[in-house]
Amino acid sequence: MADNVEAIQKSIKWYFIIGGALMILSGATVGLSYVELPTHSLNILVGMILATIKASMVALIFMHLNHESSLIYKILAFTVVFAIVLFTLFILAHEDPLVFPGFYAPVEQQ
Repeated sequence: MADNVEAIQKSIKWYFIIGGALMILSGATVGLSYVELPTHSLNILVGMILATIKASMVALIFMHLNHESSLIYKILAFTVVFAIVLFTLFILAHEDPLVFPGFYAPVEQQ
């Protein structure tokens, strides 16, 4: 970490910059809830992208993961790829839901 006053002041400056960016992105997330994009899935996708950016900023700066070894970056890269795959599966499933004919039909009582 920091050994002198200048380095500490530089760190504090970055904390305020990232904190301000997090406030702006949180406002964008709230604003997104009032905007209707062409598809509902696009709203969800943009919201998840904003959440991912905010989580990355918190992890890198406030949790000091930007000073870790390369193993951490490999694990985080795998996590990002896994999250992208899950987002893709969600959007594909949301746009093409399975419909079973007669599944919701009322059952005749005897």
